[in-house]
Amino acid sequence: GAAGCVATLLHDAAMNPAEVVKQRMQMYNSPYQRVTDCVRAVWHNEGAGAFYRSYTTQLTMNIPFQAIHFMTYEFLQEQLNPHRQYNPGSHVVSGACAGAVAAAATTPLDVCKTLLNTQESLALSSNISGHITGMANAFRTVYQVGGVTAYFRGVQARVIYQMPSTAIAWSVYEFFKYIL
Repeated sequence: GAAGCVATLLHDAAMNPAEVVKQRMQMYNSPYQRVTDCVRAVWHNEGAGAFYRSYTTQLTMNIPFQAIHFMTYEFLQEQLNPHRQYNPGSHVVSGACAGAVAAAATTPLDVCKTLLNTQESLALSSNISGHITGMANAFRTVYQVGGVTAYFRGVQARVIYQMPSTAIAWSVYEFFKYIL
């Protein structure tokens, strides 16, 4: 558990700036054509802190995601493969379901992280300060803009994205564990 937490801390520290750039480029009407343009504009207009504005939210999302993901996988393996033999079918199903459960459960955190990263204009116009900082502020803003249902915008896409990813990851892990 501690190793997973440290790995998540380091992974997210390295990847958070890339996530900020990716999300800003994916926004509807994004003004950026190239990654370098986005990096320069964010750095110049908002400073280095903009690349880490959602870091604590990212950690707050990824640590529970990984905990739910691993616990669900282990639970499903106990049900589908109690003797813990190499069984590709059980690994695929358990991995996909574990990813789906973890993705669905942490979607509200992902929505808030995306808002922190993108500083989306509709949300900014409803925010008193005109700038969204911190998870608590993002949670309030999401609720103001769309109510409780706004926390689950994109949940289906997130689940559909995670299911094959986690199914493949667990299948490959279990395959190499079996081979080695």
